[in-house]
Amino acid sequence: MKAARRPELRLPAPERFEGAGLEPDGDYDGLEFREEDFAGQDGGGARFMDCALRGCVLDGTRLSRARLLDSVLAGVRGVGTDLAEATLRDVELTDARLGGTRLHGAVLERVLVRGGKVDFLNLRGARLKDVVFEGCVLVEPDFGGARLERVEFVDCALKGADLSGVTLRDVDLRGAASLEIARGVDRLSGAVISPAQLLDLAPVLAGELGIRVEG
Repeated sequence: MKAARRPELRLPAPERFEGAGLEPDGDYDGLEFREEDFAGQDGGGARFMDCALRGCVLDGTRLSRARLLDSVLAGVRGVGTDLAEATLRDVELTDARLGGTRLHGAVLERVLVRGGKVDFLNLRGARLKDVVFEGCVLVEPDFGGARLERVEFVDCALKGADLSGVTLRDVDLRGAASLEIARGVDRLSGAVISPAQLLDLAPVLAGELGIRVEG
């Protein structure tokens, strides 16, 4: 089992963002976005490099195909944020409150998700490499058809996860505070779980294999 490599961020002193809002294909370098309301705005295809987004509102914000590189997102909140096919590389996402975030087809590499709660996260068909979920709550995340390599769940509550068609390699679930798999338990090859988690998953595994368990 190979451990995930975490991002190592050393952000230069950022300049305060003074713009009117996000722009499609915008180029943002070394900026701090503090408590900005980006609800409903279109930043599709934008590039964020050495940026910090702190306390920003992302309700319905379009960031599809955006590139977030060497950046921090702290305390962001939003429902229906669109990050489809985005690239997140060397990114820290801390204490977020997100719901219905669309990250299908996205690429995540050296990403740390620490604290906060994310409901109904859509990662279908995404590629995750060197990603750590730490101390957060993931409610009904959809990993359908995704590829996960060197991904760790540390003190993270995983509730109602969909692993249908997922491909796992060096995925460490032993540190998960809770592990609930709604679908795709047969796709756990390539992951490591604890003996206690195996016992908890036994009824689901038996059902998947068509085994009747009777007293």
